[in-house]
Amino acid sequence: MTGKADFTPEEWQLVAEAPPAAGLAVATAQRGGTFRESFALAKAYTEARGEHGESQLLDELVSERPKVKHERAHSAGELKEQTLQQLRDAVALLRNKATPEEVDAYRSFVLNVANRVANAHKEDDVAVGPDEQAVIEEISASLA
Repeated sequence: MTGKADFTPEEWQLVAEAPPAAGLAVATAQRGGTFRESFALAKAYTEARGEHGESQLLDELVSERPKVKHERAHSAGELKEQTLQQLRDAVALLRNKATPEEVDAYRSFVLNVANRVANAHKEDDVAVGPDEQAVIEEISASLA
């Protein structure tokens, strides 16, 4: 089992900040709903805590408050590109340190966060807007 102790502080920061960054990238893909989308992100972490014991990596990840350093991005597009790179880097790191099952669980968690955020706010009676869906697809590709 892989846990926080298996990473340097910088590596853990990379792995820990990527899931909420994915949620933020989805939230900024379309206008409106920021409050609901923030709540959905927090709820994804709360529910993941309820599944405690399935993965030490995820247990330790969701035991911390989600943090995102969004001050680095100057636009939604820049935030998205930084997030996609961060996801690629996090998965590459996890492939070297974690089991394949833990990597898959991490990928699933990131996509769950992204999808929850996208579904948190309806626009024009559509649960997930086309811009949000496009970002989710890019997130999924980055996790491959």
